Amino acid sequence: MDSLLFSVSLRASPSISFAPLSASRGSRISLQYSNRESSKVVRGSRGVALQGCLLNHHIESKFGKPVFFLSQKKSCINAVSKHPLGSEPEAYGSKSAWTEIQTSLDVFYRFTRPHTIIGTALSIISVSLLAVESMSDLSPVFFVGLLEALVGALFMNIYIVGLNQLFDIEIDRVNKPNLPLASGEYSVRTGVAIVSTFAVLSFIIAWAVHSWPLFWALFISFVLGTAYSINLPFLRWKRFALVAAMCILAVRAVIVQLAFFLHMQTFVFQRPAIFSKPLIFATAFMSFFSVVIALFKDIPDIDGDRLFGIQSFSVRLGQKRVFWTCIYLLEMAYCVAVMMGLSSSYFWSKVATVSGHIILAVILGTCAQSIDLKSKAAITSFYMFIWKLFYAEYLLIPLVR
Repeated sequence: MDSLLFSVSLRASPSISFAPLSASRGSRISLQYSNRESSKVVRGSRGVALQGCLLNHHIESKFGKPVFFLSQKKSCINAVSKHPLGSEPEAYGSKSAWTEIQTSLDVFYRFTRPHTIIGTALSIISVSLLAVESMSDLSPVFFVGLLEALVGALFMNIYIVGLNQLFDIEIDRVNKPNLPLASGEYSVRTGVAIVSTFAVLSFIIAWAVHSWPLFWALFISFVLGTAYSINLPFLRWKRFALVAAMCILAVRAVIVQLAFFLHMQTFVFQRPAIFSKPLIFATAFMSFFSVVIALFKDIPDIDGDRLFGIQSFSVRLGQKRVFWTCIYLLEMAYCVAVMMGLSSSYFWSKVATVSGHIILAVILGTCAQSIDLKSKAAITSFYMFIWKLFYAEYLLIPLVR
């Protein structure tokens, strides 16, 4: 091709048309940008670069040199050509593939409900550390046993939260429209495939490990998680506020504390089963916390629950009453935790647990006073703050001695 010049026409909307002008190969091209505010001249060889915000412009050819007259308005154009006009398929394909990978990971991340994943992981690590009696216990055997419990539990967690989304698509379009199934980013078939795969993988791990405490922890979680969500006769227990709260309490407070402790104590360390004071405290405290989470999670979802007949406590009693009930329950739990810390015979444990729980109680009370209960966004944000307190508690539990 002996010439590589073009004209651009843009009016109210950005449309581009090309018409050949004449210039010999290898000649230098002079581009002149002009408007009322400023003008710029760009010179180069075998290349053209255009960048600016344009609404109306035209090109004229004077004495064999194209002159660009540009008027800077609202619409924008950004074009670069250093070779004959065309795209770079390899670079574009690589960038597009990486963008698709990032998008897929983001969708899956939201599908897994990451705040529950973090809570499950921290709880298992924390309870497993309660079985440690000396530094020598922190051996490769301990970490392998911990990894087995973590992977199996996290796979089961994905099954439970995914199944709940499958049966709550219409509700989530009102309450949580950003979830992949509610937004249409995942089809129902994709959701079924994901939850089925992770349930099977979880039981494969339990079977391969041969730890009965781990197996029963996963199996009971599977049964309660299925009964909580699945829409079959006598099931879908989330419709009944008290039963729903008991399901969450059983999994988060009892199964996680006792079963995973026994997995480390009896299977990994090969020691007799015991129920120590720290374990009893952890179970009791997290029972309070699980009740709070079960109650609080429905506060921002009151619109969709009322629309679809879910009789949560927030629907029946009102958001304000349930909100302050949750706050009072947590403050009571922190008071018990402070007394527990004061009874410790270890000075370091006493200082850490007493000061830690007092700080958390003060933060909770201060934040609760400033919440706007008429704002769904504010309530949702506070619910995530409750989960952060949940995480913080599992950092303190191993220090209870």
